[in-house]
Amino acid sequence: MEYLTLFYDGWRDLMDNKSDPRTRDYPLMSSPFPTIAISLTYAYFVKVLGPKLMENRKPFELRKVLIVYNAAQVVFSAWLFYESCIGGWLNGYSLRCEPVDYSYSPKALRTAAGCWWYYFSKFTEFFDTFFFVMRKRYDQVSTLHVIHHGIMPVSVWWGVKFTPGGHSTFFGFLNTFVHIFMYAYYMLAAMGPKVQRYLWWKKYLTVLQMIQFVLVMVHSFQLFFKNDCNYPIGFAYFIGAHAVMFYFLFSNFYKRAYVKRDGKDKSAVKANGHANGAIKAHKDGDVAPRNGEINGNINKFQNTFSKFTTEMCNPALNSNSNSNSNSNTTRQRVLVNAGNK
Repeated sequence: MEYLTLFYDGWRDLMDNKSDPRTRDYPLMSSPFPTIAISLTYAYFVKVLGPKLMENRKPFELRKVLIVYNAAQVVFSAWLFYESCIGGWLNGYSLRCEPVDYSYSPKALRTAAGCWWYYFSKFTEFFDTFFFVMRKRYDQVSTLHVIHHGIMPVSVWWGVKFTPGGHSTFFGFLNTFVHIFMYAYYMLAAMGPKVQRYLWWKKYLTVLQMIQFVLVMVHSFQLFFKNDCNYPIGFAYFIGAHAVMFYFLFSNFYKRAYVKRDGKDKSAVKANGHANGAIKAHKDGDVAPRNGEINGNINKFQNTFSKFTTEMCNPALNSNSNSNSNSNTTRQRVLVNAGNK
């Protein structure tokens, strides 16, 4: 019981006294448990409850909803990116090492508020998956997708609670930039086949995501060698570790979705090229088989069929085939001639 009391007191001290007072009263910031509960509920709904509810229902047609939703996400992501630029990354922040400004200056407060809104945006992204479930696009609700969306609110919560600004906000700076293009792609894809044929650049979005994670890794882990701005090193490693995990998840997805598929496509092209070459030669050369080939094939078929019918009608011929080959040949000719008549 004493250990539980010590743990509880330590937990309360961490939440109440060690956290940033500027974000302490923001919605969902008093404790991580509501965020964890929401994320777990999300995972349960999209993997279990949602598909069960849709089991006997037709997929929803959400084209207009998707266009509006993705357009809103483009605007939201663009605004968050703008706030991260004004808050520091294009307004005085150092790429080498940037401390958290815990002051109440307008710039510091704006950055802290922007961090909370970035945290909030991770909940709005849940609708990506909800729409997949409603449309019965369960192939899109992959492990990568659910982990990526489910873990982000929990991860970002700790940053908003303790370090709303400084070095680790570089991740949000890049992430909102990438999401502008990602949701623009989804918006265009929802407009139908006339627009979809111009979306050849889909796989490059995944490449952009992976580049993002590599940059975050380098930016975070550089503090391992020199942390001259007194940034809380644990948060830098925390963000860097997430970047490593997401990089491998996305690279694995890229290999499965594009590298292996491209290999299969090349094999198919090679096979189709052989077939198309044969068809082209047939089309440009002999439009149809020659008459001699037709007659020869017919004669072969007649001979084979005659032999088969002879053997089936008179099985005794099989047992005496070696000794009476000449007689068999004569009988076969009689049958063939009779058949031709």
